[in-house]
Amino acid sequence: MRSFRGLSLFWRSRFRFRTSCGFLVVFLCGSALLYAENPAKVSPKTRQEILHAFNAELVYIRAPFPMGKTGLKLKNGTITPNGAELKQLMAMWGPACKPGDRAEITNVTIKGDYIRFDINGGPGGQKWYQRIQIEGSTSVTPGSNSNVNAHGSFVNLYFDKYVPELTGPELKKLLLPVFDFDSKTGLEAYLLTVPPKVKDAITQHKVLVGMNQEMVIYAKGRPPRRVREKDGETDYEEWVYGTPPQDVDFVRFVDDEVVRVETMSVDGKKVVRVEKEVDVGGPTVAKKQEGRPANAPTLRRPGEEMPESNPANPSSTPPMGAPPPSAPGSDPGPNYDIG
Repeated sequence: MRSFRGLSLFWRSRFRFRTSCGFLVVFLCGSALLYAENPAKVSPKTRQEILHAFNAELVYIRAPFPMGKTGLKLKNGTITPNGAELKQLMAMWGPACKPGDRAEITNVTIKGDYIRFDINGGPGGQKWYQRIQIEGSTSVTPGSNSNVNAHGSFVNLYFDKYVPELTGPELKKLLLPVFDFDSKTGLEAYLLTVPPKVKDAITQHKVLVGMNQEMVIYAKGRPPRRVREKDGETDYEEWVYGTPPQDVDFVRFVDDEVVRVETMSVDGKKVVRVEKEVDVGGPTVAKKQEGRPANAPTLRRPGEEMPESNPANPSSTPPMGAPPPSAPGSDPGPNYDIG
């Protein structure tokens, strides 16, 4: 009887121990998952380390930055604005930086759920203290940098809910879509932003139909000669590389896209390529505009009509060289050529 009670107590205590261990394992696993899903907020010490490490850091740019106050947003590896919206901003305000350019991080700000990195002075240019000059034998501007472009930009790196605790290498990895911290030259940084086929062509100093002007410059350098011509209704620009007796390349652009490459070799052979060899997602070749733009400049006075706009009343438009109608006694003004 005693042995039975002892055996029963033994199994009960063993069951309780296993149950306690099981609860402990579940608790630790749950805590680990909870921490993984909700990492600790960035500490004051880490804040200072980030500000100290990244301020005045020189980087190579991996994405186009428009000037103006829009900037870029980066979250989970995705950049916004992008695509057509980004191209419109670049065309409207101009580029602050392009892929392959070298830039300086001039200010770092940690706020709420994002970290803001200003480049080349940010959209507002230099800070007030960077414009202070001390008169003396030499003029000194504390904190200034002659290479800083007054028309800079910025990127906001967003997180979920708040900025978490993270290391410098982890932060650099998150910024990789926009900043290159490791490349030694602009060419090396730029090659990381283009398709493999374009990268091979640039390293071999070749031009492919479909490249843009920036790619051609990286492949061949700036052209010694540029010729602007017209083929029917299409305006184009031709870049000429080389002079006889060497090989000569004629690279034709319509807008920003290579549409034709002609090579004249030393032995007199001519090779012409017009089929698209690479698609870089650039702007399409411009098409002829149909009709007259609504906001096209004109010398007509308000209310006047062109002959074709009112064929039933051709007399509503003054004949060529005749003065426009005017009120009695008023200055008839200059003659208008509205043909």
